[in-house]
Amino acid sequence: MENQQDSQIKAGTNHEAGWEREVLEKVALAAVTEQTRARRWSVFFKSLVFLYLCVVLAMFMYPNVRENMVADGNKGHAAVIDVVGMIAEDKDANADSIIKSLKNAVKDKNTKGIILHANSPGGSPVQSSYVYDEIRKIKKERPDLPVYAVVSDICASGCYYIASASDKIFVNQASLIGSIGVLMDGFGFVNVMEKLGVERRLLTAGTHKAMLDPFSPPKEDETRYMQGLLDQVHQQFIGAVKAGRGDRLKDAPELFSGLVWTGEEGVKLGVADAFGNDDYVAKEIIGVENKVDFTQQEQLLDRIAGKLGASFGQVIGSMAKGLSLQ
Repeated sequence: MENQQDSQIKAGTNHEAGWEREVLEKVALAAVTEQTRARRWSVFFKSLVFLYLCVVLAMFMYPNVRENMVADGNKGHAAVIDVVGMIAEDKDANADSIIKSLKNAVKDKNTKGIILHANSPGGSPVQSSYVYDEIRKIKKERPDLPVYAVVSDICASGCYYIASASDKIFVNQASLIGSIGVLMDGFGFVNVMEKLGVERRLLTAGTHKAMLDPFSPPKEDETRYMQGLLDQVHQQFIGAVKAGRGDRLKDAPELFSGLVWTGEEGVKLGVADAFGNDDYVAKEIIGVENKVDFTQQEQLLDRIAGKLGASFGQVIGSMAKGLSLQ
């Protein structure tokens, strides 16, 4: 009887031990499975990030590789540089990018001529002046390397400032060109405030610190001062255009009035030279079949990261650690 009870107790003990062992085995197996799954996801995401960085690197290198392939396989090419959109320091068409593009084009031994593809309403007079000066410098140092401006839709104000430094300006008959002027705009709310019963309370240190404040009546001396400033910038603009275009400009009273003209009328006035597009200028004027885009590209990492969303952009980022010529 005692042996039977001992056997039952031992069997129960073994059963409990077996149950605990079985649970521990399942827990351990689950932990291993979870670690394996986590490792696989980790490898997957690391591979995805690595692939992404490789694609970005390839996109960065592609223009240079393409240029080298074209340059090595042919006798020469026309270097095309875009001056497209608003000209400003924080825009794609900024002086730093355009000047870097020009310098890269000049350094390339296979560049037979430079085409400025112009399609801009203008922008900063300072940024435009920087590019103008760089083109004039290139023409002085490399008189054998022609620089042509080719206008598509519009080349106005600051864009024309830049184009006037080129050897010749080519347009389409329907292009808009010119606008040799300077503007400064704003609003005045004085009458509206009076009707609403709103009183302007303004304290300044400096007699003209609040000059052209939209909520205060204009002062004649300040308006006169600002007009003088605009006139100075306008004269600088006119001087640059005359230096670039020379005797090609016709003696027309409206030439520097800020008007724009069609390409057809622009040729008659001497603000442009002839009709033609990028292909025509490359083949017929420069004498080459190939065009190579030397435009400085936007930072692709920032552009793509922004499109993929903030969270993914943060992962990549952690890994990679006024006056207007219009």
